[in-house]
Amino acid sequence: MRLSLMLCLLLPLSGCAQLWLRHDPSMAWLDLAPAQGQRLGIAQVDGHDLGDADYVQLSPEHHEVQVRLHFEVAAENVGTPGQPLPRTCLLNLQYAGFAAGQRYRLETGSHGFRPWAKLRDQHGYTLATAREGRCGDV
Repeated sequence: MRLSLMLCLLLPLSGCAQLWLRHDPSMAWLDLAPAQGQRLGIAQVDGHDLGDADYVQLSPEHHEVQVRLHFEVAAENVGTPGQPLPRTCLLNLQYAGFAAGQRYRLETGSHGFRPWAKLRDQHGYTLATAREGRCGDV
């Protein structure tokens, strides 16, 4: 009885989620792909705050996307034994080739204290590299 009640409640919600995540074919779709152990969110698109969104659909034109990356710097990279150092950085990506109906992925990682982000198309080709904005209390 409880199982059938749970299914009755969850099925309508899953249908709503499918409608909400539908890709508009007249827009470009940008997904995030943070490295393991990192958190990544889209902070702004063209100066408009998105509050760390997980994905965004963009009109096919030039856009500036700012992402917030949370990662940890290994204790060995800090120079002292102990706990990893948490770090948060803003990265800025500019790309003029967003095309309607295409999916893009923003991959991130870090080398010590330095974060990086690369925009890739659906075939895995690198299209653009983000530049580091600022790090710290962002």
